[in-house]
Amino acid sequence: MLDDYRILSGNEFFSHAQDEDWVLENQKFQTGTGVFMQLKNNTARTVKKVFDEFTTGDEYGFTKTVVPIKLAQYGNEQLISRSQAKRIMARVDRFKVVILDIDNVEAIGQAFADEVFRVFAVQHPNIEIAMLACKQERSADGPAGACEQTGVKGRLEGEATLM
Repeated sequence: MLDDYRILSGNEFFSHAQDEDWVLENQKFQTGTGVFMQLKNNTARTVKKVFDEFTTGDEYGFTKTVVPIKLAQYGNEQLISRSQAKRIMARVDRFKVVILDIDNVEAIGQAFADEVFRVFAVQHPNIEIAMLACKQERSADGPAGACEQTGVKGRLEGEATLM
């Protein structure tokens, strides 16, 4: 529903502004939590449109989630380990559809991919896993910034390169 929001808690700062997410860590710990939200008055977005993005079928609960994989990376670290995959997949078992947003992720490692697309998929057979790949450059098959969702239940497909 919100156009922009920011959360400052302890030594971490999370920001979502105009479809761009990022996390910062500060060396200095501060007590408390601050939440800042902005909602533009003149928008074509409706509550129904927002809710429909995160529901499946005729259900009214939030059954779909989007996980921005880029936020799991610290600095230039590569996503290669099972522990990184487990951290990303923590608590997504509460949803029926999990969309992994791999925008700006250059590569993932074999152990990472195996943990998500084989181990997690076998342990949670009723959860659909999909990848969302966004292309920033203009291509012949779509406009700049076009996104493609790929169903990957138990196998790896999409734009990320397997290391």
